[in-house]
Amino acid sequence: MTDSEQLSAKQKAHKAKMEKHKQKVDSSIAAAKIERGVSILMTGNGKGKTSSAFGMVMRALGYKQKVGIIQFIKGAQDCGEADFIKAHCPSVDLYQMGTGFTWNTQDMDTDTAAAEKTWGLAEAMLKDPSYDLVILDELTYMLGYKYLDKDTVVNAIENRPSEQSVVVTGRGGGSKLRSIMDTVSDVKDIRHGYRDGLKARKGVDY
Repeated sequence: MTDSEQLSAKQKAHKAKMEKHKQKVDSSIAAAKIERGVSILMTGNGKGKTSSAFGMVMRALGYKQKVGIIQFIKGAQDCGEADFIKAHCPSVDLYQMGTGFTWNTQDMDTDTAAAEKTWGLAEAMLKDPSYDLVILDELTYMLGYKYLDKDTVVNAIENRPSEQSVVVTGRGGGSKLRSIMDTVSDVKDIRHGYRDGLKARKGVDY
């Protein structure tokens, strides 16, 4: 077989493989009939959960959708994505709890009060059909530390307006939260530079 014939055979094999793959993709797309908002949980020990959520914020804004963001831990430290939203996206409703990391405050009563106040704003968004997308960043920590009632949070997410999508981020969150979400992504920690002494990098890590 000549080089030209070998190349032609590879092209035919590749074309046949891609045609078969396209049929599978088209079939899956055609099978998706349900039209409503989705609930997404970005969890796991790896880096990128909040980054993924803010990627969805940019996507929604590209379609001129209304977005609400509640950050349950951020606010006391620099946060590049939040700074960008504040400076360039005035249509986005953004609220940060502002107490910083719970392991820094070490005050359960203060943290619980701050979490409950912040949840009140989140709950209002989850009842408001004008929001196309609601981000509940680091909400899982509030559940893990028992600053918020799990049933209250789960019920609010389940009973939100049908066209509204919600993204929850943070490690853990519990089986009950996982069970009601449409999509759950577990971001794995394969390697992280900080364990080798690398400092967090502005514009990458925060």
